[in-house]
Amino acid sequence: MGYGKFKKKSKAGAAISTASLPDIIFMLLFFFMVTTVLRETELLVEQDLPKATQLTKLERKSLVAHLYVGKPLNTQIYGKEPKVQANDVFVSLPEIVRWVAQEKDKLDEVERDQLTVSLKVDIGTKMGIIVDLQEELREANARKILYNSLKKTAALGG
Repeated sequence: MGYGKFKKKSKAGAAISTASLPDIIFMLLFFFMVTTVLRETELLVEQDLPKATQLTKLERKSLVAHLYVGKPLNTQIYGKEPKVQANDVFVSLPEIVRWVAQEKDKLDEVERDQLTVSLKVDIGTKMGIIVDLQEELREANARKILYNSLKKTAALGG
């Protein structure tokens, strides 16, 4: 009566090739480099936003285009009069219609009517440039306008 000998199975499995790992890593790296936003808009105007008590948060920030209005930071070059900044450059009021068209072209055709123009206006800016800006936006058929402000808290003296 012999005891049965158990056969040991040999481990003859193929090893996983790691030759393609660098290719996969570089593809992932390239993907994230292309899809990541590396910087925000560099402000060229003063921005002391007004304080408010009732604020609403936007759901889809991809449908928002920002305009900054205020006195230029570099008054020696640009003067002391308030200017409008779109993205990273100053724009004159007659250029607003073209700027809105460019911003709408960045969106899908279905979403173009949903574009919201966010105005970040310095608290010391006179209303004259804002009224002119509103007229240009109306002419460009940009009817959704958002005025940015900061939340008023007790610490801010509100």
